[in-house]
Amino acid sequence: MNTLVIVLIAAVCLLAGYILYGRWLANKWGVDPKAKTPACAMEDGQDYVPTDGWTVFAHQFSSIAGAGPVTGAIQAAVFGWLPVLLWVILGGIFFGAVTDFGALYASVKNEGKSMGLLIETYIGKTGRKLFLLFCWLFTLIVIAAFADMVAGTFNAYTVKDGVTALSPAAQTNGAAGSISLLFIVFAMVFGLIQKKLHLTGWKETAVGLACTAAAFAIGMAFPLTAGKETWSYLTFAYIFMAAVLPMWFLMQPRDYMTTFMFAGMIIGAVVGLAVAHPSMNLPVYTGFRNEQMGDMFPILFVTVACGAVSGFHSLVSSGTSSKTISNERDMLKVGYGAMVLESLLAVLALCVAGAAASADGTPAAGTPFQIFSAGVAGFLEMFGIPVYAAQCFMTMCVSALALTSLDSVARIGRMSFQELFSTDDMKYAEEWRKVLCNKYFATVVTLACGFILTKIGYANIWPLFGSANQLLSGLVLITLCVFLKVTQRENRTLLIPLVIMLCVTFTALIERSIALVNAFGAGTAVFMVEGLQLIIAALLMVLGVIIVYTSGRELFQKKAEGVKETDKSGLQTEA
Repeated sequence: MNTLVIVLIAAVCLLAGYILYGRWLANKWGVDPKAKTPACAMEDGQDYVPTDGWTVFAHQFSSIAGAGPVTGAIQAAVFGWLPVLLWVILGGIFFGAVTDFGALYASVKNEGKSMGLLIETYIGKTGRKLFLLFCWLFTLIVIAAFADMVAGTFNAYTVKDGVTALSPAAQTNGAAGSISLLFIVFAMVFGLIQKKLHLTGWKETAVGLACTAAAFAIGMAFPLTAGKETWSYLTFAYIFMAAVLPMWFLMQPRDYMTTFMFAGMIIGAVVGLAVAHPSMNLPVYTGFRNEQMGDMFPILFVTVACGAVSGFHSLVSSGTSSKTISNERDMLKVGYGAMVLESLLAVLALCVAGAAASADGTPAAGTPFQIFSAGVAGFLEMFGIPVYAAQCFMTMCVSALALTSLDSVARIGRMSFQELFSTDDMKYAEEWRKVLCNKYFATVVTLACGFILTKIGYANIWPLFGSANQLLSGLVLITLCVFLKVTQRENRTLLIPLVIMLCVTFTALIERSIALVNAFGAGTAVFMVEGLQLIIAALLMVLGVIIVYTSGRELFQKKAEGVKETDKSGLQTEA
């Protein structure tokens, strides 16, 4: 089948989902463009920062469009391209976009509170503590997986037979690393310019594009050749800065600049598929069971995470984006729109991998990132872009997919740790509690734990990431069901996604735990790898069961108390 046809079908379905289903939900739940949002009512210049809707969209999309849509879609294609395509489209429209939009909506209607604090409001303090602990553990997994991935992408050396030497891609990887470092510098410059001059419209776009182009030009001219360990330290230094600095100073301008790059990548992939219109060489369907990955249920649904539904997205929606929305009418495009665009990215990754496969259906060699990067770079070269520039651009793009999620999850991990130990009145709290809630201390603890987990390696962490990520989406959905019921809003559309995600994730975690126990029984397990995985899997399952029980009890016992109305200050209060 022609890959262009697949992309067009997916694009039409996703756009229809946004226009029809997304707007229907917005009308059912109630979006008030005249309401004063938390960003405006509680502006503090740090986390609560009123921001233009498209800038918030750029932050949301850059943060959620991590490694998942590319890695998951290509990995899951072992079951055939059709199951992946169906799950991405249906999951994106009815599962993922609803969860992201719902989390953003609920947070904006509750003073920009995170999911943990929302659980306390609608379910109770015990549920809040358990959920925050779950979230914090989850952020450690994401930090470890994505940081290891980024450091590996920039690594300029290979080790063969105990001998370390420069890899063939050393210059390209080094250039991408230099560009990433320059992105940080230019993002802060861009942030300061925006803050002082209040740029909007074409002026903001022009300055953002200029900073992006300058970072690429200088970075390609001066590649930084370094090993994986060095890049790992630099990556953690960057995410420490992202976790503690004001949103407007680093994360927002960097995400804005990164969106230009992602737009170029997506346009390059779409135009390349349109011009070359290669065939989808991957098989349509290979069977329910795969020798390497296992059964299609639940593996397909936890492998294709971010492209269809992701619990991590809800943490971004309620952790950072909800505190920057300046008008409620922007919530639909930020919450629902960013997710369906990410689903389209997953479809593009699937089609690029299908075009790269051999005519007999044999997948292309390499990691999913390498396959996608090489494929789109080939399209760019076809348009006359120099090979070195195309390769640097795509290496930077695939690394940025992970890096933009990394900085958000580091900030969310820090905030989860703080909320775990905070009280209603921190002014009179115990000294030990004030220390634990200090943003610098919380960031150091979170990143230190994530750094330790990087020693397990990305490949060993990824299976846990998928299961934990989808379980988190189930926990968020049950919280949203309680919130919508209490405030007399439509929640029936969330019940089917809720039940499916809980069944999928608990099945996947149980299967993974059994496999790890069997590895210990066979004597092939290593404690620092399989042992840590088993401990984390057990913790996630126990926490998940308790949270589901607590939340489920509230869902069936809670009575509708009335829709929250807007008081004179613009914040939300009970009617």
